[in-house]
Amino acid sequence: MSETASPPETVTVSILDKEYRVACAESESAGLQASARLLHERMSRIRASGTVIGLERIAVMAALNIAHELIQAKAELSSIPLQQEMLERLTDKVQDALGEMDSEEKSPE
Repeated sequence: MSETASPPETVTVSILDKEYRVACAESESAGLQASARLLHERMSRIRASGTVIGLERIAVMAALNIAHELIQAKAELSSIPLQQEMLERLTDKVQDALGEMDSEEKSPE
């Protein structure tokens, strides 16, 4: 018997005093609501600053800020393996140097 996917549920989110109905899988509802809260907070801060006027411009600025943070986070995550590799090489060099020092101390002159 094949498994049938459950129909998407409709979630209502509120962003800057406007409600939006969004269809999503039940398993994604909490994530959608968290995303809407984040967007609402960012847009509220931008609107409160008074430097950007108009809902569309506020939304674009918030989206650009969030996208920039995402790109920075991805870049930081991608640099972790490189940093780990560099640390491992440095550890190997230190171990080699310590090994050489031990062998020099143990060898008779």
